Parts: sequence; structure tokens; C-alpha cells
Amino acid sequence: MIRVLLIHDTMLIRSALAALLGGEQDLDVLTTACRHERRPADDWQAQVCVVDGDGGWSGLPDTAAERVVILTEAGRPGLLRRASQADVRGFVSKDSAPERLIAGIRRVATGERYVDEALAWDFLRAADMPLTGREQAVLAAAAEGAPVAEIAAALHLAGGTVRNYLAAAIRKTGARNRVDAIRIADSAGWL
Repeated sequence: MIRVLLIHDTMLIRSALAALLGGEQDLDVLTTACRHERRPADDWQAQVCVVDGDGGWSGLPDTAAERVVILTEAGRPGLLRRASQADVRGFVSKDSAPERLIAGIRRVATGERYVDEALAWDFLRAADMPLTGREQAVLAAAAEGAPVAEIAAALHLAGGTVRNYLAAAIRKTGARNRVDAIRIADSAGWL
């Protein structure tokens, strides 16, 4: 029996996925919402965590990354790169057939990696992305309107370091300024 922790903030989707996965004889499914429950995945004793890519998978403890299957949309190479660098093992497109999610869960439970074929092109695009993970994180925070001091506090960096990362992102994207770098990175799917 594979114990699966399903983390999704949208109750209707979470319930539908739980019903789908619960129909499999070898899966035992527990559910929670990201924003309401911050218990570590280890507390749930789950073998696999299925997480919405938009809902904060990065809040999971490092020890859980190797058991995570991320649900994401195509066209998000930046998210795929960040998750891959964090050693997330499973990637399933939200537009794929349910069988792919089930196959991904089973593969990750055995310690293997699983990449949905619908995301292959995005992984290739992620390899060509010029931004480092830290530059991408700083630019993503800036895209949400966070000032330098807030970004620095959230990422445990000095303000000058944040400004350096922003300058590097501007240079690497060929942008004129921070706003232009955010626009370029967002249109390329890097954020």
C-alpha cells in the first residue's frame, strides 16, 4: 500500500483527485490544503506527496522533495527547473490523463523519477534558461510587487545581494529595467 498525501488548495479539485486516487487498490490517500496546513510531510508518514505546482511545493521539507509529484501546466519551464533543482522526482501535466498521475505516484514511491511526456518540451526549455535559481526566485518575488527589503528577508539575503541578483537578471534577459526583465521572463515561462 502506498500512502499518498495530496496537497491542493482548491477543495473541489482536491476532492476529485482524492476520489480518483482512492479508487486504486494500492493507494491510501490523505488530503490537505497548502495554505491551511503547514505540518511537515514527514508528520503524515506519506510515501508520496502530490502537490499543486501553483500552491507552494517549496514549503515542504528538503527530506520530502524526493517523494514529491508536482502537478503543473505546460509552459512553466521555470517552475520545472526550480523543482528539479530541489530534487523533486515526479512531474505530471495538469492536462494529462489520470493514468499518468497514477503511474507517476507508483514510480516515485519506488524511488524512481517520473516525467510526464507532455512536459518534455518544457524541460528542454528549462535547460536553456539563462537565469540561475536564485536570480529566478528574486525576479519572481519582484514580479509579485515585493520591495527589495521584503525579498531579502524572505530569501534570507542582504538587500545589496538582492539588487545584484536583479541586475544580473536584467542583464541576462537583455531587459532595459526590472519591469522589462519580469515581462521577458514571464513571457518565456521562466517565472
